Amino acid sequence: MDERCSGPHSGPMETFESLVRAEFAPKNTYLNTASCGLLPARTVEAMRVAVASVADGRPSDMFDDVEAARAAFARLAGVPAGRVAAGASVAVYSGLIAASLPPGAEVLTAEDDFSSVVNPFHVRGDLKLRAVPLERIAESVRPGTALVAVSAAQSADGRIADLAGIARAAREHGARTYVDVSQAAGWLPIQADAYDFVSSVAFKWLVCPRGVAFLVVPEDLGGLTPVFAGWVAGEAPWDSCYGPVAELAHSARRFDESPSLFSYAGARHSLELFEELGVANVRAHDLALADRFRAGLQGLGHTPVSAPGSPIVSVPGLGWRQQELSEAGVEVSDRAGNLRAAFHLYNTPADVDRLLDVLSG
Repeated sequence: MDERCSGPHSGPMETFESLVRAEFAPKNTYLNTASCGLLPARTVEAMRVAVASVADGRPSDMFDDVEAARAAFARLAGVPAGRVAAGASVAVYSGLIAASLPPGAEVLTAEDDFSSVVNPFHVRGDLKLRAVPLERIAESVRPGTALVAVSAAQSADGRIADLAGIARAAREHGARTYVDVSQAAGWLPIQADAYDFVSSVAFKWLVCPRGVAFLVVPEDLGGLTPVFAGWVAGEAPWDSCYGPVAELAHSARRFDESPSLFSYAGARHSLELFEELGVANVRAHDLALADRFRAGLQGLGHTPVSAPGSPIVSVPGLGWRQQELSEAGVEVSDRAGNLRAAFHLYNTPADVDRLLDVLSG
């Protein structure tokens, strides 16, 4: 798939390519993973089987799929499964963290970060919100900052936060950190232990179905109150179906949302695919394609937003061409007037060249 991977010593990458070819067969030039990832064949088949089991009156035990998906995400994040909650929405988990803060607490965010990350803190109405440019987050942490909430990679243009600097500054000032990795998990190695809270949807770079999201909490559960706890949050869920839950789960499962079971039936297989491929291999593949596109843009006289090390490339002033590109069979996004292309494991150098060819016309 990546021209750099050919040659006599390319065994591991041949395995990478054969896995990808077996799982994905897009009918167009799909460069829009930052909006929604493509589903692998194994995931589609698992969901088909799960749906058919319900239609046949013999529902499979999809709660096992939830636990397998939780464990797989935990391995990708480098934490025990007991620290991972399974749900459906980053906004819900942002709201959970927002609810834990005392009135007047200062929350530091990046300007124009994704709404699901920041809006739940704003609707509290009694918190002190401070937004600064992404590049200035670390230097803007100060005494009295209670929480730093930021996306690892910006949805609009792919810029990557200085996560190490943010974590270091937060420790120095006694602030907690909340990092959303929705636009990074799958191509950027995630060390969730470096932060207090980590959230992620899984339908983008982790190529899971919609309806799957995760939250990583500290070992002590971070002082969060499970304000939306239902029966699945019980230590013994099937004994917690009626009345108040007598005993909440001792793990992060107390923060579970009632799961979208068909989505999780597929998600476990998407996440297992990433473990087979290796995030480092996916990253190398994705970044090579993004760099190829950036070089091609320079030849066309366009300068993308500076986002080194990101597979998301945003080109100012070209968002208006999104519809034209779609009609030509090239799927990208229009974000704030910018054309946003996102390169992932199922893309090839030919996809990059096709996009450049249409843009040059």
